[in-house]
Amino acid sequence: MLSKILIEEVLSKALCTGGDFSEIFLEDTVKNNISMVDGRVDNSVSGREFGIGIRIFKGLNSVYAYTNDASRESLLETACKAAQAVGSINNDICIDINLTERICSNIHPILYVPSTVSNLKKVVEMKKAYTAAKNYSSEIAQVTINYVDVDQKVLIANSEGLLTNDRRIRTRAFIEAVASNGLENQMGYQGPGRKMGFEMFDAINIEEIARQASKTAVTMLHAPICPAGKMPVVIDNAFGGVIFHEACGHALEAAAVAKGNSVFAGKLGEKIASDKVTAIDDGIMPNLWGSINIDDEGTPAKRNVLIKNGILKGYMIDKLNSRRMNMEITGSSRRESYKFAPTSRMTNTFIAPGNDDENDIIATTQQGLYAKQMGGGSVNPVTGEFNFAVVEGYLIKNGKIDTPVRGATLIGKGADILFNIDMVGKNLQHGQGMCGASSGNVPTNVGQPMIRVSEITVGGR
Repeated sequence: MLSKILIEEVLSKALCTGGDFSEIFLEDTVKNNISMVDGRVDNSVSGREFGIGIRIFKGLNSVYAYTNDASRESLLETACKAAQAVGSINNDICIDINLTERICSNIHPILYVPSTVSNLKKVVEMKKAYTAAKNYSSEIAQVTINYVDVDQKVLIANSEGLLTNDRRIRTRAFIEAVASNGLENQMGYQGPGRKMGFEMFDAINIEEIARQASKTAVTMLHAPICPAGKMPVVIDNAFGGVIFHEACGHALEAAAVAKGNSVFAGKLGEKIASDKVTAIDDGIMPNLWGSINIDDEGTPAKRNVLIKNGILKGYMIDKLNSRRMNMEITGSSRRESYKFAPTSRMTNTFIAPGNDDENDIIATTQQGLYAKQMGGGSVNPVTGEFNFAVVEGYLIKNGKIDTPVRGATLIGKGADILFNIDMVGKNLQHGQGMCGASSGNVPTNVGQPMIRVSEITVGGR
């Protein structure tokens, strides 16, 4: 890491052209990745990423530069070049920076640092997953397992006097099962992850999760194509929350709101959803995949209520956009690495549990679609229009889950969906993903209990 004196010197240099805020973000990250195909280790890669980013504000303007050379000469040169992007050098400007170190509390305890665990032990867990998935059915033609762990150490300092450090350790497994009848293939997928060390495998049942991936693949292999049309849709818990994340969550990030590129801009205090809907972004849930101690500007993470009983209560706000919006920052600034300037992003974003019984949600739906597992999709953050694939779906007939169907897509607008949620269950669960935006890919959780949307356009055949 860098000395306090050098950090103060670099922060001061970054303000030599009249900037009013400067920041340093130093990262030292170790990553490990192992892949297994059909029970054999296919690849094993370890790597280290080191670099330093320097950011400068001048009013509502921002400039960002980075280097992986930590020498004094390189850092001062990088700061000077960045500063020249916001004004001309004035040798009479001399800003005195005094840093005070703040200790970052680790609210996500780690038991076993993954880099100290042998690859042999990691492969043992991967083989458990492979065997469980492969033995589920003779129709499982291929199983791919991937394991990844990340150990990121960061230092954050700024011209307001902040100096702090953090360590972020995450572990994840990916299981992909392919079912085949010789003519066509269908895939099932699971990707459990936690802000944990290797103890994640004590917290989850990797074999049961692997069997679920195979179950999805085999079930969809024999499923007919989903019929198309407008209908009620019951979306199951956990990764079902991806629709709220994509179609609504991004539109509640200050990066979109501050520029007016959000359907929810200027609507604080207004009703934007059904009374049944309370939505939260919570970065301090212990050891969840999207959790953080501090954000990438050094602000402590917290629980942010976005929507309460249908009323818009808040946005996710980073430092720069707090200036633009004249609102308080919310500990929501994130970035993939030192190569990206941070901006407002989600952490663990979910629809809160309601009061409806899950059995009643199904029983009171005469005809519709049950989306048991959601996949990827696309969304226009300005309009909220989305299109999402249903990985595993079933028709609902006469209040009962009936025939499995494949090829279903859900099409609509996020703002409409929020108002059409008429039942919310109690069984909140979370799913894991990587969210991509202007500041790169960051780990996020999506979540919800089972919900029912009274009407969505279902694409099929």
